[in-house]
Amino acid sequence: MKVIYWSQTGNTKRMAELIAKGIEEQGKSAELVELSEISVDDLRSEEVIIFGSPAYGAEELEDTKVEPFVEALEGNISGKKVALFGSWGWGDGAWMKDLEERIESYGAKLIAEGLIVKELPEGEDEVRCIKFGKLIAK
Repeated sequence: MKVIYWSQTGNTKRMAELIAKGIEEQGKSAELVELSEISVDDLRSEEVIIFGSPAYGAEELEDTKVEPFVEALEGNISGKKVALFGSWGWGDGAWMKDLEERIESYGAKLIAEGLIVKELPEGEDEVRCIKFGKLIAK
């Protein structure tokens, strides 16, 4: 499974690493992939798409890399299972709810509610990320 992420400060990257650890603890393989290293075409053969992005600005998606990638998913992920995650520093997580609604409107099925962590995952948040990975791998 590919764990795709975009991270500006390293918080979302750390979440991706922990999610991959949870997937591997379930006996599946996980590959960390930075968003710039993958295209929507690369996802055609994937049954499950795992994607993480932090909130940016006023609880939005980063507009030069993340937003174009998410836009390109439309018409290409119908019927696929998707897991979303990301970190944030302020607000109430509205960006994740918006992203979930978009992904579902593209015809994908969310595996679970998007996982959000305030800033760097530590302690209980590390455990939550690993559990999320295990849930995805089931």
